[in-house]
Amino acid sequence: MFIPNIPFANYIMFGLTIPILFWSGSQFFVSAVQKIRYLQTNMDTLVALGTGTAFVFSTLNTFFPDILLSRGLQPHVYFETAGVLITFILLGKYLEERAKMQTSTAIEQLLILQPPTVCILVNGEEKELPLEAAGLDDILVVRAGECIPLDGEIVEGEAEIDESMLTGEPLPVSKSVGAEVIGGTITQLGSFNMRVTRASEDTVLSKIIKMVEDAQNSEAPVQKLVDKISSIFVPAVILIAILTFVGWWALGGELMRGMVAAVAVLVVACPCALGLATPTAIMVGIGQGAKHGILIRQALALEKAAQIDTVVLDKTGTITEGQPQITGVQWQSLLFIQFKSLEEIILALESKSEHPIAKAVVNAFKAQGMTSNLDVEDYKTLPGRGVSGVVKGQLYFLSNLKLVEEKKIALPQDVGNKAKEFLEKNQTVIYFSNEKVVLGVVAFSDSIKPSSRAAIKTLQTAGIKVHMLTGDNKQAASYVARQVGIKNIKSDVLPEDKIAFIEELQQQGKHVAMVGDGINDAPALAKANLGIAMNSGTDVAVESADVVLRHSDLQHIHTLIQLSKKTTSVIRQNLFWAFGYNVLAIPVAVGLLYPFMGIMLNPMIAGAAMAMSSVSVVSNSLRLKNATL
Repeated sequence: MFIPNIPFANYIMFGLTIPILFWSGSQFFVSAVQKIRYLQTNMDTLVALGTGTAFVFSTLNTFFPDILLSRGLQPHVYFETAGVLITFILLGKYLEERAKMQTSTAIEQLLILQPPTVCILVNGEEKELPLEAAGLDDILVVRAGECIPLDGEIVEGEAEIDESMLTGEPLPVSKSVGAEVIGGTITQLGSFNMRVTRASEDTVLSKIIKMVEDAQNSEAPVQKLVDKISSIFVPAVILIAILTFVGWWALGGELMRGMVAAVAVLVVACPCALGLATPTAIMVGIGQGAKHGILIRQALALEKAAQIDTVVLDKTGTITEGQPQITGVQWQSLLFIQFKSLEEIILALESKSEHPIAKAVVNAFKAQGMTSNLDVEDYKTLPGRGVSGVVKGQLYFLSNLKLVEEKKIALPQDVGNKAKEFLEKNQTVIYFSNEKVVLGVVAFSDSIKPSSRAAIKTLQTAGIKVHMLTGDNKQAASYVARQVGIKNIKSDVLPEDKIAFIEELQQQGKHVAMVGDGINDAPALAKANLGIAMNSGTDVAVESADVVLRHSDLQHIHTLIQLSKKTTSVIRQNLFWAFGYNVLAIPVAVGLLYPFMGIMLNPMIAGAAMAMSSVSVVSNSLRLKNATL
């Protein structure tokens, strides 16, 4: 357009356009042919017709310009229209496919939870064999720190097991002979022998993997507004092009001018701005999301979020911090020694443990500037009960009430009453004692995030219904729900229960956003209309989600919905400009102004108008940068 006198320009453009159309863009022509065979059309039909016609017409004008010149017409070429349109559309498809491929990494993260080998007892001897070698009723040996390879039942020993991948709860669960253990969970304290009760393809972890796969593949693609419009627009354009050719030929005998006009209709109907309408708005919207701490992993999530009317929240790590913290301490009132000395003993004992509660104690005491140089002798872990150790010749216990009762250790009334008060508030209590008497209790709780209550209230005020799902017990769930103002709760749920609840809501016509952070949330995140993961969550949850909240702040959910609504509005405006240009330009291309003003569509003017259409679309998208969320 701007440098029209380049030598051999048409031949150069011809050579450059061939690989773009018939290699990179071949899919559009294949799709168009397949649709036509069933008397159907879509945007691929228009792209193939427009770019194909532009290429053929331009090729004829390049090699045989005299055909039009002899009739007083200029042999214009449209190679750039064909090339640019294919390029823009392919770029959009590439970004979409890349987002889809990333979802498969959620499955890879789940598979990592299965250890490659197992320790099997064969005739009383331990043998290290591949996981596939373990069968039903085999006896496996599992030690502290190891991942349980398969589902089974403990036949010897006891341990504390981290089942957070299944339930989402951070505190380990005590297991002894006869208890069920789940493959993929972690043995934190103790060791045991287990009998395999489920084959590898039937384990809970395998079912979670299958649920994630099914959920990712089951969701039908959203019907794009572009497709709805094109179902009418494409046949209309084709009909107009045919009528244009027939009209010029029948009414004026202008066969060649009719052909030029028909080609002009197909070329001008190729919506170049359409290639920018959605990608530019999405790019700006995703950038604005990142600016507010919202990482949008799939462009389609921006369209989905605007439709959300129901939000389902996991409890642990989503509404709460997900880590136990000290919430209270009560010492025996008759003690005549300094509490600091006792705290140093507790710190010395807990520093030797990997238990989540022990870590919470160590972090809390160290945050207060406390250190302990005391030596701990004869340190022991007591699975399902606590720990013990000798400090300065005295045996001390940090345990649950079960050990206190077993050892018949005296529990002073003031300490016991305070412990009961802590328990009524759904707090976990550990008892610090010597061999004779409980010296004090320390309470722990998974505290609610400071922003959770306000965030939930904001969603409810906006007319969005909020539910809470948790693998925790009913008492703990109800306590948290009351604190944050949620009335709809379900407790003691497993991964399959969560995905069933999501499906139930969807069957009621709800557009559901699932928010979670654990492996147990992954299937529900994938199944929901919109999956939102906390950045502090597991890799599996993050990879299963459409959106990640970088600061793990629920306030960002409302921000995301507002951003989605504004982005969707801009996309609709862009589509109006993109199609609006075509609707206005088509009558000129047909030649309706020729009888009155002698005007036929000038390719230079069409090119400039097309460029302005694209500029208007980009400019409109950039308005999102200044949007108030």
